[in-house]
Amino acid sequence: MLAIFNIVFPIFSLIFLGWICRKRNILSAGAASELNRFVIWLGLPALLFDSMSRLSPADFANLRFIGVFAIGVAVVFLLTTWIRMRQKAAAPDVIIDSLGTSYANVGFIGIPLCYLAFGHDGLPPSVIAMVMTACLLFAVAIVLLETCLHAQAGLGRTITKVGRSLLRNPIMIAPVAGIAVALTGMTIPSGVQQLFKILGGAASPCALVSLGLFLAQPVKHGEGASVSLLVAFKLLLQPAVTAVLAYWILPLPRLWADSAVLLAAMPIGTGPFMLAELYQREVAGMSRAILISTTLSLPTIALILAWIGHR
Repeated sequence: MLAIFNIVFPIFSLIFLGWICRKRNILSAGAASELNRFVIWLGLPALLFDSMSRLSPADFANLRFIGVFAIGVAVVFLLTTWIRMRQKAAAPDVIIDSLGTSYANVGFIGIPLCYLAFGHDGLPPSVIAMVMTACLLFAVAIVLLETCLHAQAGLGRTITKVGRSLLRNPIMIAPVAGIAVALTGMTIPSGVQQLFKILGGAASPCALVSLGLFLAQPVKHGEGASVSLLVAFKLLLQPAVTAVLAYWILPLPRLWADSAVLLAAMPIGTGPFMLAELYQREVAGMSRAILISTTLSLPTIALILAWIGHR
C-alpha cells in the first residue's frame, strides 16, 4: 500500500497545488483554461508524438492482449453510453462520461505500477495500453464530439466540417506523425527530440494543476449520481470485464493477463477532464470523479495486487 501511495502521491500534490492556488487567488479561474489549452495544443501532442515515434512493430505483437484490453474498454464505454442516454443526458456529456469510465490513467500510474509489480516485463503491456488509451480512445472521443457538434449541418457538410476540425486538431495529427516517423525509420535531430521531451513532460503536471483549479469551484446540483457512476464503472466494472476476458474467454499468458487487469483498474486519467474543459461540458463533475477515483484506487489496486499475488 505504501508503494502505491508513493506513486499516487505526486498526483494528489499537483491537484492540491492547483486547488490552493485558486483558493488563495494566486491563479485566477481563467488560468485553468489557459493551462488546459497549453496541454491540448502543445504538451499532449508533443508527448504523443514522442511516444509513438519510439515504438517498433514488436511493441504491438501481442494482438490478443490488444483485443482483451480494447474489448474491456469498449464494453464499459458502450454501457455508460446506454445508461446516460436513458437518463436523457446531452450527447456531448454522454461521450465525455463514457470516455471517463473507460480512460485509465496508464501513463502516470499504470506504467510505474506495472514496473513495480512485474519488473521490466511489465513495461510492454503498459506501453501498449497507454497508446491505446491516450491515442486511440482519445481520438474516438474527439471524432464523436466533433460529429455531435456539426450534426445539424447535413451529412455532406457534417463530414466536411468534422474532417476539417480533425485535420486541425494537434492531438489527432501528433500520433499519426509519430507513427510515420517510426515506420520510416526517420532520424529526428537530438535538439528536436529534447524539445518534444520538455513539452511532453509538462503535459501531465499542467493538466493536474488545472484540474485542481476546477476542483476549487462549487459543486453543481445533480452531479453526484454521474460522478458515482464514473467512479464505480472505472474502478470496478472495467477491471472485472477485463479479468473475465483475460483469464477465461481470451486467456492470455499469466503476466500479460495480470497486467491487463491491473491496467484496467487504474483511476480515471486527465484526458476526459481536458476534453470536458475544451468543449465546456460538466468540467467540475469530471474533475471530482478523477479525484475520487484516484483516492479510492489506493485500496482497490492494493486488493488486485494481493489477488494477483495469491493466484
